[in-house]
Amino acid sequence: MKIPVLLPNIFNHPFTYDDRGLNLKKGDYVEIPFGKKNKIGVVWDDFEKDTSKNFSIKPVTRKLKIPSLNRQTIDFLKWFSEYNIVPLGMSLKLHLLSNEAIEEIPDKEFESYRLVKNKYDFTLSKEQEQSLDELKIKNKEFRVHVLQGTTGSGKTIVYFNSIKDKIDKGYQGLILLPEIGLTSEFEKKFIDFFGFIPAIWHSGITKKKKKIIWNGLTNGKIKVVIGARSALFLPFNKLGIIIVDEEHDQSYKQDEGVIYNARDMAISRASFENIPIDLVSAVPSIETYENIKKRKYSYSRIFNRYKNAQLPKHQIIDLNKYKLNNQSWISSKTIEKAKNHLESGDQVLFFINRRGFSPYVFCQNCLKVYSCPHCSINLVYHKNKKKLLCHYCGFTTILKRTCDRNISGSCKFTLSGPGVEKIFEEVKKFFPGYKSLIFSSDTMNKKSSSNDLQKIINNEVKILIGTQLISKGYHFPNLNCIVVLDIDLSSLGHDLRGAEKNLQLYHQLSGRAGRAGKPATVYFQTYNLKSDTISKLTNSDPFIFLENELQLRKKNNLPPFERFIALILSSKNEKKLENESYRLKKLLEKNLNGKILGPINAPIYKIRKNFRNRLLIRSKKNHKIQESLAIILKKFEFSSGMKLTVDVDPISFN
Repeated sequence: MKIPVLLPNIFNHPFTYDDRGLNLKKGDYVEIPFGKKNKIGVVWDDFEKDTSKNFSIKPVTRKLKIPSLNRQTIDFLKWFSEYNIVPLGMSLKLHLLSNEAIEEIPDKEFESYRLVKNKYDFTLSKEQEQSLDELKIKNKEFRVHVLQGTTGSGKTIVYFNSIKDKIDKGYQGLILLPEIGLTSEFEKKFIDFFGFIPAIWHSGITKKKKKIIWNGLTNGKIKVVIGARSALFLPFNKLGIIIVDEEHDQSYKQDEGVIYNARDMAISRASFENIPIDLVSAVPSIETYENIKKRKYSYSRIFNRYKNAQLPKHQIIDLNKYKLNNQSWISSKTIEKAKNHLESGDQVLFFINRRGFSPYVFCQNCLKVYSCPHCSINLVYHKNKKKLLCHYCGFTTILKRTCDRNISGSCKFTLSGPGVEKIFEEVKKFFPGYKSLIFSSDTMNKKSSSNDLQKIINNEVKILIGTQLISKGYHFPNLNCIVVLDIDLSSLGHDLRGAEKNLQLYHQLSGRAGRAGKPATVYFQTYNLKSDTISKLTNSDPFIFLENELQLRKKNNLPPFERFIALILSSKNEKKLENESYRLKKLLEKNLNGKILGPINAPIYKIRKNFRNRLLIRSKKNHKIQESLAIILKKFEFSSGMKLTVDVDPISFN
């Protein structure tokens, strides 16, 4: 009997095979011959359409000893492919583990997930109890509930109780987190509450561990997964609930390879599974807020911090009055305030959202800037590594170059602008008696990160110098002073989501302070006293800001009121790229029901030696524009060496 088998590759259709009398059904994992090798695929629900090719039908090699992929996941993967304009085979590739389906793992490998440890009792406040009651409404079917609560209000314990209810009834749970770095601290919190170890899933987990988890989910031996974006595609046997923590976080957007927004895809998977999903945030995204207003999502709010701890106060340090010294980024007034906190036993955080030592390096004589030879971007000087680094392609070089003007042979460099390493040097100079630590993606994704986190929690580290990573859900009980050094820089730019991103970042950042009940203060260094930016960002009710932002978006027909789809064409041949971009635009204008903007050179015009042009499609949200666009793109014949990337609902416009 003929059967369709989908393979994890770039094709948008299944291939036809003979089932060899194995009585195969939809969702069965099979091994099949493909080319010169055997591959793993899944028996699909329909055959390739519009084919007039003559081909010999090969037999299936064998059926794998794994429970079948359920209908709901198949339907989700098909929808995922259509919505994001991704080949069907690439959607399946996200589900399989390195193109494999994992059979028969020894039972002893699951023992660690069955161990019961001591659990702690957590008493809920009245607000938490009320939110939990609201979470449990209609939780036997699909619904989206938003749990909004001020930072430090105990949202995690509320949804832990909601998950426990599902686990006790034999279901599995999925908790999505935006950052890998959050999982170790979060895992400890989970074990304290549930008394067993969850499965942790992200790119840093070993392949052996991933095989155990993948197989354990298919047969129900693993109850809960805590993971990053890719955990969404795992083969749950009986998924009962999905939690998206920090649902507003931009990190849920996968922006390389197969492009998708994990939060939005999680909502869709919950819909296909007919299970509840909870979106959790202190400051919801604009899209989520609009769905609350439309009553598409239900919601709960927790206004008070756990155990009535007070929110931090906010103070502005006027840099017009307390001027910065030459080559310094910390004012005398800021130093005075930080010393007062340190002397009273507090931890202090200096926040600057820039990695490395200096983002801009140039020669005083020839004025030539150090830029990446492969990307149209400046190289960042990392003093700890004694290298200049491109944050896009990874190119590195040393700080040495022959001067074009040949005044002194070598370039005489000036390091302009601060990064965390520069601030770290200043901190050591101004506060020599206190242990300090850089908290960024360069330092906190190492094996020693867990030890460093514990030292911070134990108050062994007194001063932190951090990027946005530190704003993401960490609990440091002694942190009661935060100094924002770059508020004037972060409020610049032309990103349509810039104001929303800043609101979320600074709310989250402020939420790291004063969590144990001691009075705390966030200080903003600024030259711009006339701006109302800081007062907007620090308002305790983010819904006020979100309402104003939503009305502004509506007035200008911006998302979430219109559908945006970005097309990024790239090629090593600049002239060919230009011609191809305009050729594609003409075809789209002729055949697509939407407004086509561009092509323009991308803001970062070259990445990894490829030049990049952008087109932006704007359309009404009720139009099925992806379906039409997919047909047009399939017919368009791209020149050799040309790559097209499709980004539905773009967040970044680089």
